[in-house]
Amino acid sequence: MSQNIVYINGQFMPKEKAQVSVMDRGFLYGDGVYEVIPVYNGKLFLFEDHIKRLNYSLEQIRLDVDWSKQQWQQMMENLIEKNGAGNLGLYLQVTRGAAEKRLHTFPEKVTPTVFAMVWTLSEPAQVEDIPPCKVITTEDIRWKRCDIKSISLLGNVLMSQLAREANVDEAFVVNDGIVTEGASSNFFVVKDGRVMTSPGDNRILGGITRKMVIDLLARQGLEVEEKELLLQEVMDADEIWLTSSTKEIRPVIEVDGLAVGDGQPGTLWKQTASLFLEDKKALFYG
Repeated sequence: MSQNIVYINGQFMPKEKAQVSVMDRGFLYGDGVYEVIPVYNGKLFLFEDHIKRLNYSLEQIRLDVDWSKQQWQQMMENLIEKNGAGNLGLYLQVTRGAAEKRLHTFPEKVTPTVFAMVWTLSEPAQVEDIPPCKVITTEDIRWKRCDIKSISLLGNVLMSQLAREANVDEAFVVNDGIVTEGASSNFFVVKDGRVMTSPGDNRILGGITRKMVIDLLARQGLEVEEKELLLQEVMDADEIWLTSSTKEIRPVIEVDGLAVGDGQPGTLWKQTASLFLEDKKALFYG
């Protein structure tokens, strides 16, 4: 079934009929936030965590949206059903809405624009099906509030395009010699049995899958060390993983053309990715 039905401002309609005002502040300024939520077997994955992060982003940009958690869930479940359920990616975007004039300051008495759509999401059945990644490193050219899931993504777009032109999967961003995250992912480093990731501050997005991986490692008796990671520490890693809601947990086998460890997905990654798939299977297919 084609994922053709979208939601916009209280209505479900075919994607080609959906419209937004040219005065919408998301269109003019990138003034809004978004979430991407995986859907497995027609069910939202880690919905509570995603809504918590959405509310955080809305609060940080001072955008009041009078929606309860139940209203978000009902809208999303209706959208999923109208698009045939199955395995989907769900994109939700909220902007400050359309004002009469183009002014940088917040408009008064303007209704936020709420938009959602879905697309088919491929899902690996077992660890062996998960493709390894190659990455490059590049200078961080974004703003200083990467903890907000903003729709203003030009920096991420440019860095992702560099990765594409280099024929790799992701760009790791370097800020004053510190590798903070990927252009569209978080990452973990394993060295001599230690598992490390960037601190959860304003330089990174608080990834939902990142949080789940930390929990999965705790179940294996491993504590994740949150620390600033120098570029050389990343280059010297035994294992590197990248994580995101749609990429899940993927092994990185090459950085800037150099092999990570022995150039193969690592043992700890395999164990952790297996636990991730087992948890999903129990939740959605059990």
